[in-house]
Amino acid sequence: MKQKETTLNTQHKTNPSLNGHSAEEIGNEHMSTGVETPLRADAFKLSDEEKMKKIEFHFKEIMETLGLDLTDDSLMGTPERVAKMYVKEIFSGLNPANKPKIALFENSYNYSQMLVEKNMTFYSNCEHHFVPIFGKAHVAYISNGHVIGLSKLNRIVQYYAKRPQVQERMTMQIAKELQEVLKTKDVAVLIDARHLCVSSRGVQDSNSATVTSFYGGQFENETTRAEFLKYIDLETNY
Repeated sequence: MKQKETTLNTQHKTNPSLNGHSAEEIGNEHMSTGVETPLRADAFKLSDEEKMKKIEFHFKEIMETLGLDLTDDSLMGTPERVAKMYVKEIFSGLNPANKPKIALFENSYNYSQMLVEKNMTFYSNCEHHFVPIFGKAHVAYISNGHVIGLSKLNRIVQYYAKRPQVQERMTMQIAKELQEVLKTKDVAVLIDARHLCVSSRGVQDSNSATVTSFYGGQFENETTRAEFLKYIDLETNY
């Protein structure tokens, strides 16, 4: 039977323990805006410095609207700090100039098994409320003759995390980037994350976590997928 090229699964855990959790299959329709981050055509018309000036001005307006006293020593520098944080740090992945440069190396050892990089910590931000998403990313690939440096896997994860995100989209973006860079469909990505838009507001469920996964090529095979999940110490129903 012909295998599917890719899959994306999303599950919501109501208990931080993976044993005996309840999970809900959400499906691809949850990604209403597609794989690409929604950006305007003129997204990079302004320089970083110009963007920071505008954000500083508008964030000052927000703080003043909330009734905060910006003459206070603790608050007066906040608009500038937030503007710099947005552009240079937590949303730096929006700028393609910050995309990591990836070099391929020949698989001189002829290593033909999967390579797994697990427990990569990331911090992102929910695009719906602009509050943090944080967790662990696990990726794997099977070489088709080339490999990349291990740190580059982390850099790819961080690049796509540093933008307003939806976890499903982030999972797909990392997987598609790895497939393109490595020139193989044999890629797996699993992300296990907490969303502060769930735990710090709204329903205020501090125990919830969300798992998203992508399986391409050989990882569509149940045995290969189970091997990957064994390496990252997760149950095989992911």
